[in-house]
Amino acid sequence: MSEFAVIIVDMLNDFVTGALRAERASNIISNIQKLLTFARERGMPVIYTNDAHAKKIDKEFQLWGEHAIAGTKGAQVIDELKPKDGDYVISKRRYSGFFGTDLDLLLRELGAKNLIVTGIATDICVQHTVADAYFRGYDVLLPEDGVQAFTDEEHKYGLEYAKRCYNAEILRTDDLIKRLSRLKT
Repeated sequence: MSEFAVIIVDMLNDFVTGALRAERASNIISNIQKLLTFARERGMPVIYTNDAHAKKIDKEFQLWGEHAIAGTKGAQVIDELKPKDGDYVISKRRYSGFFGTDLDLLLRELGAKNLIVTGIATDICVQHTVADAYFRGYDVLLPEDGVQAFTDEEHKYGLEYAKRCYNAEILRTDDLIKRLSRLKT
């Protein structure tokens, strides 16, 4: 068991190249790849929290239009970050990876206390997942170059908010990997 777990939020086709494309999403793929390689080599759990909306009825469609509909290519993780055997995949219908899912139960069964949260969007799904992690007693590490938003302003806002309101530690992916390399995870 590891006290650390890596969470990848919504690195889906619809957010990287599709219906709700965040052009800046491609900037974080290589950093998430590095982190995933490191985590898997160390036996750290890797958990994907993926939008998988019910066609035509999801509340989010009122704001964002239809996207990441369960069972479609748009709701699949991008090829560069595909889950591997041993990884966990949690489907969600709201911003937070915790809301209406068994993410908390899974993390507790895995013994995770520290969550490394990556993905899209810093000020929306990442922020709500970080908030719910904080409310449940987890410590959060947020690699600033492993999360991204639709704009630079939204990205910076999300990072600052996570730090100020949820005590998330903001650092770069390479620095995080160096630190974790020194720990027995």
